Amino acid sequence: MERVVVGMSGGVDSSVAALLLKRQGYDVVGVFMKNWDEKDEDGVCTAARDWDDVRDVCDRIDIPAYAVNFEQAYYERVFQHFLSEYQKGRTPNPDVLCNREIKFRAFLDYAHSLGGTYMATGHFVRRGESGARATLLRGVDANKDQSYFLYMLNHRQLEGALFPVGGMTKAQVRELAREAGLPTARKKDSTGVCFIGERNFRAFLQNYLPVQPGDIRTQDGQIVGQHIGLAYYTLGQRRGLGIGGRGDGRRWFVIDKDLAANVLVVAQGEDSPRLYSRFVRASQLTWIAGEPPARDGEPFRCTARFRYRQPDQPVWALLDGDNLYLAPDAPQRAVTPGQSVVLYQGETCLGGGIEEEARMTPFVSFGENLAK
Repeated sequence: MERVVVGMSGGVDSSVAALLLKRQGYDVVGVFMKNWDEKDEDGVCTAARDWDDVRDVCDRIDIPAYAVNFEQAYYERVFQHFLSEYQKGRTPNPDVLCNREIKFRAFLDYAHSLGGTYMATGHFVRRGESGARATLLRGVDANKDQSYFLYMLNHRQLEGALFPVGGMTKAQVRELAREAGLPTARKKDSTGVCFIGERNFRAFLQNYLPVQPGDIRTQDGQIVGQHIGLAYYTLGQRRGLGIGGRGDGRRWFVIDKDLAANVLVVAQGEDSPRLYSRFVRASQLTWIAGEPPARDGEPFRCTARFRYRQPDQPVWALLDGDNLYLAPDAPQRAVTPGQSVVLYQGETCLGGGIEEEARMTPFVSFGENLAK
Protein backbone atom coordinates (compact mmCIF):
# COMPACT_ATOMS: atom_id res chain seq x y z
CA MET A 1 0.00 0.00 0.00
CA GLU A 2 1.45 3.36 -1.03
CA ARG A 3 1.88 5.95 1.70
CA VAL A 4 0.75 9.54 1.21
CA VAL A 5 1.83 12.25 3.63
CA VAL A 6 -0.73 15.06 3.71
CA GLY A 7 0.23 18.59 4.67
CA MET A 8 -2.64 19.62 6.95
CA SER A 9 -3.22 23.24 7.91
CA GLY A 10 -6.23 22.75 10.13
CA GLY A 11 -8.53 24.00 7.37
CA VAL A 12 -11.32 22.24 5.51
CA ASP A 13 -9.45 21.79 2.19
CA SER A 14 -6.54 19.75 3.55
CA SER A 15 -8.97 17.87 5.83
CA VAL A 16 -11.00 16.71 2.84
CA ALA A 17 -7.80 15.92 0.91
CA ALA A 18 -6.81 13.48 3.68
CA LEU A 19 -10.32 12.02 3.78
CA LEU A 20 -10.41 11.39 0.02
CA LEU A 21 -7.00 9.70 0.02
CA LYS A 22 -8.04 7.49 2.92
CA ARG A 23 -11.15 6.43 1.01
CA GLN A 24 -9.02 5.70 -2.07
CA GLY A 25 -7.09 3.10 -0.11
CA TYR A 26 -3.81 4.91 0.53
CA ASP A 27 -1.84 4.63 3.75
CA VAL A 28 -2.41 8.23 4.84
CA VAL A 29 -0.39 10.20 7.38
CA GLY A 30 -1.44 13.72 8.41
CA VAL A 31 1.28 16.26 9.20
CA PHE A 32 0.77 19.75 10.56
CA MET A 33 3.45 22.24 9.51
CA LYS A 34 4.25 24.96 12.03
CA ASN A 35 5.88 27.76 10.06
CA TRP A 36 5.19 30.75 12.27
CA ASP A 37 4.72 31.32 16.00
CA GLU A 38 2.35 34.20 16.58
CA LYS A 39 -0.73 35.05 18.65
CA ASP A 40 -3.83 36.66 17.24
CA GLU A 41 -5.39 39.88 18.53
CA ASP A 42 -7.08 37.94 21.34
CA GLY A 43 -3.76 36.51 22.55
CA VAL A 44 -4.54 33.03 21.25
CA CYS A 45 -1.81 31.05 19.49
CA THR A 46 -3.37 30.30 16.12
CA ALA A 47 -0.89 27.50 15.40
CA ALA A 48 -1.93 25.67 18.58
CA ARG A 49 -5.58 26.01 17.64
CA ASP A 50 -4.96 24.74 14.10
CA TRP A 51 -2.95 21.79 15.46
CA ASP A 52 -5.90 20.85 17.67
CA ASP A 53 -8.14 20.88 14.58
CA VAL A 54 -5.69 18.68 12.66
CA ARG A 55 -5.65 16.10 15.45
CA ASP A 56 -9.45 16.11 15.67
CA VAL A 57 -9.75 15.53 11.91
CA CYS A 58 -7.15 12.75 11.93
CA ASP A 59 -8.94 11.04 14.81
CA ARG A 60 -12.19 11.26 12.89
CA ILE A 61 -10.82 9.61 9.73
CA ASP A 62 -8.53 7.26 11.65
CA ILE A 63 -5.08 8.28 10.45
CA PRO A 64 -1.96 9.18 12.47
CA ALA A 65 -1.20 12.86 13.06
CA TYR A 66 2.25 14.40 13.39
CA ALA A 67 3.58 17.94 13.68
CA VAL A 68 6.80 19.31 12.23
CA ASN A 69 8.41 22.65 12.96
CA PHE A 70 9.73 24.63 9.97
CA GLU A 71 9.89 28.01 11.73
CA GLN A 72 13.64 28.48 11.21
CA ALA A 73 13.52 27.43 7.55
CA TYR A 74 10.53 29.69 6.98
CA TYR A 75 12.23 32.66 8.62
CA GLU A 76 15.43 32.19 6.62
CA ARG A 77 13.97 31.25 3.23
CA VAL A 78 10.73 33.26 3.15
CA PHE A 79 10.35 35.93 5.82
CA GLN A 80 13.79 37.52 5.46
CA HIS A 81 13.20 37.83 1.70
CA PHE A 82 9.78 39.33 2.42
CA LEU A 83 11.30 42.05 4.64
CA SER A 84 14.15 42.71 2.22
CA GLU A 85 11.72 43.31 -0.66
CA TYR A 86 9.59 45.71 1.37
CA GLN A 87 12.70 47.63 2.42
CA LYS A 88 13.43 48.11 -1.29
CA GLY A 89 9.96 49.57 -1.85
CA ARG A 90 8.69 46.45 -3.60
CA THR A 91 5.59 44.35 -2.88
CA PRO A 92 6.48 40.65 -2.60
CA ASN A 93 4.15 37.65 -2.38
CA PRO A 94 5.56 35.37 0.35
CA ASP A 95 2.97 32.63 -0.24
CA VAL A 96 4.57 31.87 -3.62
CA LEU A 97 8.00 31.45 -2.05
CA CYS A 98 6.57 29.45 0.85
CA ASN A 99 5.14 26.88 -1.56
CA ARG A 100 8.48 26.41 -3.30
CA GLU A 101 10.82 26.53 -0.31
CA ILE A 102 8.73 25.04 2.50
CA LYS A 103 5.77 22.98 1.31
CA PHE A 104 7.37 21.49 -1.80
CA ARG A 105 10.95 21.33 -0.58
CA ALA A 106 11.34 21.06 3.20
CA PHE A 107 8.01 19.29 3.66
CA LEU A 108 8.54 17.08 0.61
CA ASP A 109 11.83 15.89 2.11
CA TYR A 110 10.08 15.26 5.43
CA ALA A 111 7.35 13.26 3.67
CA HIS A 112 10.02 11.03 2.13
CA SER A 113 11.60 10.53 5.56
CA LEU A 114 8.27 9.13 6.74
CA GLY A 115 8.26 6.65 3.90
CA GLY A 116 5.83 8.61 1.75
CA THR A 117 5.57 7.75 -1.93
CA TYR A 118 3.65 10.98 -2.38
CA MET A 119 2.92 14.18 -0.52
CA ALA A 120 -0.49 15.82 -0.81
CA THR A 121 -1.97 19.24 -0.09
CA GLY A 122 -5.38 20.88 -0.18
CA HIS A 123 -4.49 23.24 -3.04
CA PHE A 124 -7.15 23.82 -5.69
CA VAL A 125 -4.98 22.71 -8.61
CA ARG A 126 -4.61 19.53 -10.65
CA ARG A 127 -1.62 17.55 -11.84
CA GLY A 128 -1.49 16.63 -15.52
CA GLU A 129 1.04 15.03 -17.82
CA SER A 130 2.84 16.08 -20.97
CA GLY A 131 4.94 13.26 -22.31
CA ALA A 132 6.93 11.94 -19.38
CA ARG A 133 6.67 15.17 -17.38
CA ALA A 134 4.11 16.28 -14.82
CA THR A 135 2.29 19.53 -15.52
CA LEU A 136 0.32 21.93 -13.36
CA LEU A 137 -3.33 22.53 -14.31
CA ARG A 138 -5.78 25.05 -12.95
CA GLY A 139 -8.26 23.93 -10.32
CA VAL A 140 -11.77 23.17 -11.55
CA ASP A 141 -13.21 25.89 -9.31
CA ALA A 142 -12.11 29.06 -11.10
CA ASN A 143 -12.85 31.18 -8.03
CA LYS A 144 -10.50 29.10 -5.88
CA ASP A 145 -7.81 28.12 -8.41
CA GLN A 146 -4.39 28.41 -6.72
CA SER A 147 -2.07 27.68 -9.63
CA TYR A 148 -0.87 31.30 -9.43
CA PHE A 149 0.77 30.49 -6.08
CA LEU A 150 2.44 27.30 -7.33
CA TYR A 151 4.07 28.57 -10.52
CA MET A 152 7.57 28.36 -9.02
CA LEU A 153 7.38 24.56 -8.78
CA ASN A 154 9.00 22.27 -11.34
CA HIS A 155 7.80 19.03 -12.88
CA ARG A 156 9.95 16.91 -10.56
CA GLN A 157 8.26 18.35 -7.49
CA LEU A 158 4.87 17.82 -9.08
CA GLU A 159 5.60 14.18 -9.88
CA GLY A 160 5.58 13.38 -6.17
CA ALA A 161 2.52 15.48 -5.32
CA LEU A 162 -1.22 14.80 -5.19
CA PHE A 163 -3.98 17.41 -5.13
CA PRO A 164 -7.18 15.56 -4.16
CA VAL A 165 -9.54 18.57 -4.10
CA GLY A 166 -8.34 20.16 -7.34
CA GLY A 167 -11.18 18.61 -9.30
CA MET A 168 -13.84 19.85 -6.89
CA THR A 169 -15.56 23.14 -6.15
CA LYS A 170 -15.27 24.76 -2.74
CA ALA A 171 -18.95 24.09 -2.13
CA GLN A 172 -18.42 20.38 -2.83
CA VAL A 173 -15.46 20.29 -0.45
CA ARG A 174 -17.48 21.79 2.38
CA GLU A 175 -20.44 19.50 1.71
CA LEU A 176 -18.21 16.41 1.77
CA ALA A 177 -16.65 17.59 5.03
CA ARG A 178 -20.09 18.11 6.53
CA GLU A 179 -21.33 14.68 5.43
CA ALA A 180 -18.23 13.06 6.93
CA GLY A 181 -18.66 14.93 10.19
CA LEU A 182 -15.27 16.64 9.99
CA PRO A 183 -14.84 19.33 12.67
CA THR A 184 -13.40 21.76 10.09
CA ALA A 185 -16.47 21.62 7.82
CA ARG A 186 -17.62 25.12 8.76
CA LYS A 187 -14.25 26.60 9.65
CA LYS A 188 -13.66 29.99 8.06
CA ASP A 189 -11.07 30.14 5.29
CA SER A 190 -7.80 31.79 6.22
CA THR A 191 -7.12 35.12 4.50
CA GLY A 192 -4.14 37.35 3.90
CA VAL A 193 -0.46 36.55 4.23
CA CYS A 194 -0.01 33.42 6.34
CA PHE A 195 2.02 35.04 9.13
CA ILE A 196 -0.18 38.14 9.33
CA GLY A 197 -3.65 36.70 8.84
CA GLU A 198 -6.40 39.23 9.42
CA ARG A 199 -4.40 41.55 11.64
CA ASN A 200 -3.52 45.11 10.60
CA PHE A 201 -0.83 44.76 7.93
CA ARG A 202 0.80 48.12 8.56
CA ALA A 203 0.99 47.55 12.32
CA PHE A 204 2.61 44.16 11.72
CA LEU A 205 5.27 45.60 9.40
CA GLN A 206 6.13 48.32 11.88
CA ASN A 207 7.38 45.62 14.25
CA TYR A 208 10.13 44.78 11.74
CA LEU A 209 10.78 47.77 9.48
CA PRO A 210 11.95 51.23 10.59
CA VAL A 211 9.56 54.09 10.00
CA GLN A 212 11.06 56.65 7.57
CA PRO A 213 8.56 59.48 7.01
CA GLY A 214 8.69 61.64 3.92
CA ASP A 215 6.70 63.81 1.54
CA ILE A 216 3.67 62.77 -0.48
CA ARG A 217 3.88 64.74 -3.71
CA THR A 218 1.96 65.09 -6.95
CA GLN A 219 3.61 64.53 -10.33
CA ASP A 220 4.43 68.23 -10.59
CA GLY A 221 6.13 68.24 -7.16
CA GLN A 222 3.37 69.74 -5.02
CA ILE A 223 3.46 68.47 -1.42
CA VAL A 224 0.02 67.18 -0.39
CA GLY A 225 0.86 65.18 2.72
CA GLN A 226 3.32 63.02 4.62
CA HIS A 227 3.88 59.26 4.41
CA ILE A 228 5.21 57.03 7.21
CA GLY A 229 7.64 55.08 5.02
CA LEU A 230 7.61 53.92 1.40
CA ALA A 231 7.62 50.28 2.48
CA TYR A 232 4.06 50.66 3.75
CA TYR A 233 2.51 51.60 0.39
CA THR A 234 1.98 49.86 -2.92
CA LEU A 235 1.17 51.04 -6.44
CA GLY A 236 -2.51 51.66 -7.02
CA GLN A 237 -3.22 52.04 -3.29
CA ARG A 238 -5.92 54.57 -2.39
CA ARG A 239 -6.69 53.83 1.27
CA GLY A 240 -4.65 55.06 4.20
CA LEU A 241 -3.01 58.02 2.42
CA GLY A 242 -4.50 60.63 4.74
CA ILE A 243 -4.85 63.27 2.02
CA GLY A 244 -8.58 63.22 1.34
CA GLY A 245 -10.34 66.52 0.70
CA ARG A 246 -7.52 67.99 -1.35
CA GLY A 247 -7.45 68.78 -5.06
CA ASP A 248 -10.54 68.32 -7.23
CA GLY A 249 -12.30 65.92 -4.87
CA ARG A 250 -11.44 62.69 -6.67
CA ARG A 251 -9.67 59.91 -4.83
CA TRP A 252 -5.88 59.90 -4.63
CA PHE A 253 -3.84 56.90 -5.79
CA VAL A 254 -0.21 55.91 -5.38
CA ILE A 255 1.41 56.00 -8.83
CA ASP A 256 5.13 55.81 -8.01
CA LYS A 257 7.81 55.67 -5.32
CA ASP A 258 10.95 57.78 -5.48
CA LEU A 259 13.28 55.76 -3.27
CA ALA A 260 16.25 58.11 -3.62
CA ALA A 261 14.24 61.13 -2.44
CA ASN A 262 11.95 59.13 -0.12
CA VAL A 263 8.89 60.57 -1.88
CA LEU A 264 5.54 58.91 -2.44
CA VAL A 265 4.05 60.10 -5.73
CA VAL A 266 0.26 60.31 -6.05
CA ALA A 267 -2.34 61.39 -8.56
CA GLN A 268 -6.09 61.90 -8.49
CA GLY A 269 -8.49 59.62 -10.32
CA GLU A 270 -8.27 55.89 -10.94
CA ASP A 271 -7.88 56.63 -14.66
CA SER A 272 -4.52 58.35 -14.17
CA PRO A 273 -2.26 57.43 -17.13
CA ARG A 274 0.62 56.74 -14.72
CA LEU A 275 -1.31 53.78 -13.30
CA TYR A 276 -1.35 51.94 -16.64
CA SER A 277 1.25 50.15 -18.74
CA ARG A 278 1.42 48.34 -22.09
CA PHE A 279 4.80 46.64 -21.64
CA VAL A 280 6.15 44.69 -18.66
CA ARG A 281 9.55 43.22 -17.86
CA ALA A 282 9.91 40.28 -15.48
CA SER A 283 12.95 38.39 -14.20
CA GLN A 284 13.75 35.51 -11.77
CA LEU A 285 11.99 33.22 -14.20
CA THR A 286 10.90 29.67 -13.40
CA TRP A 287 9.33 27.15 -15.76
CA ILE A 288 7.38 24.10 -14.61
CA ALA A 289 8.59 22.04 -17.57
CA GLY A 290 12.19 22.83 -16.63
CA GLU A 291 12.65 24.83 -19.82
CA PRO A 292 10.95 27.90 -21.32
CA PRO A 293 8.05 27.56 -23.77
CA ALA A 294 10.03 29.27 -26.57
CA ARG A 295 13.58 30.14 -27.52
CA ASP A 296 15.12 33.52 -26.91
CA GLY A 297 13.97 36.13 -29.40
CA GLU A 298 10.90 34.18 -30.57
CA PRO A 299 7.64 35.92 -29.56
CA PHE A 300 4.82 33.61 -28.47
CA ARG A 301 1.19 33.99 -27.51
CA CYS A 302 -0.18 33.00 -24.11
CA THR A 303 -2.26 34.47 -21.30
CA ALA A 304 -0.97 36.04 -18.11
CA ARG A 305 -2.10 37.00 -14.65
CA PHE A 306 -0.28 40.04 -13.30
CA ARG A 307 -1.89 39.52 -9.88
CA TYR A 308 -3.97 36.86 -8.14
CA ARG A 309 -7.68 36.68 -9.04
CA GLN A 310 -7.12 38.72 -12.17
CA PRO A 311 -8.85 37.32 -15.27
CA ASP A 312 -6.43 35.96 -17.86
CA GLN A 313 -4.88 38.67 -20.01
CA PRO A 314 -3.90 37.76 -23.61
CA VAL A 315 -0.29 38.77 -24.19
CA TRP A 316 2.64 38.55 -26.54
CA ALA A 317 5.64 37.21 -24.65
CA LEU A 318 9.34 37.26 -25.49
CA LEU A 319 12.34 35.74 -23.72
CA ASP A 320 15.69 37.49 -23.77
CA GLY A 321 18.23 35.88 -21.50
CA ASP A 322 17.14 36.31 -17.88
CA ASN A 323 14.29 38.63 -18.81
CA LEU A 324 10.73 38.02 -19.92
CA TYR A 325 9.04 40.84 -21.85
CA LEU A 326 5.25 41.00 -22.06
CA ALA A 327 2.95 43.08 -24.23
CA PRO A 328 -0.68 42.68 -23.07
CA ASP A 329 -3.44 43.25 -25.59
CA ALA A 330 -5.01 45.73 -23.16
CA PRO A 331 -3.27 48.24 -20.84
CA GLN A 332 -2.65 46.84 -17.36
CA ARG A 333 -3.38 48.77 -14.19
CA ALA A 334 -0.91 49.05 -11.29
CA VAL A 335 1.61 46.40 -12.33
CA THR A 336 3.72 46.26 -9.18
CA PRO A 337 7.45 45.45 -8.84
CA GLY A 338 7.94 42.42 -6.61
CA GLN A 339 4.65 40.77 -7.53
CA SER A 340 4.45 37.65 -9.70
CA VAL A 341 3.26 37.40 -13.29
CA VAL A 342 2.15 33.88 -14.17
CA LEU A 343 1.73 32.51 -17.71
CA TYR A 344 -0.80 30.00 -19.03
CA GLN A 345 -1.60 28.02 -22.15
CA GLY A 346 -5.25 27.14 -21.70
CA GLU A 347 -5.58 25.12 -18.49
CA THR A 348 -1.83 24.60 -18.14
CA CYS A 349 0.34 26.84 -15.97
CA LEU A 350 3.66 27.39 -17.74
CA GLY A 351 5.55 29.24 -15.00
CA GLY A 352 6.35 32.91 -14.65
CA GLY A 353 8.56 35.50 -13.01
CA ILE A 354 8.78 38.56 -10.80
CA GLU A 355 7.57 41.89 -12.18
CA GLU A 356 10.45 44.37 -12.37
CA GLU A 357 9.18 47.34 -14.36
CA ALA A 358 6.20 48.44 -16.43
CA ARG A 359 5.86 51.23 -19.00
CA MET A 360 3.71 52.51 -21.82
CA THR A 361 6.53 52.48 -24.36
CA PRO A 362 8.06 49.23 -25.67
CA PHE A 363 11.35 47.81 -24.50
CA VAL A 364 13.87 47.91 -27.36
CA SER A 365 14.49 44.17 -27.62
CA PHE A 366 10.77 43.44 -27.47
CA GLY A 367 9.79 45.92 -30.15
CA GLU A 368 12.48 44.79 -32.56
CA ASN A 369 11.69 41.09 -32.25
CA LEU A 370 7.94 41.48 -32.33
CA ALA A 371 8.24 43.51 -35.52
CA LYS A 372 9.88 40.52 -37.22
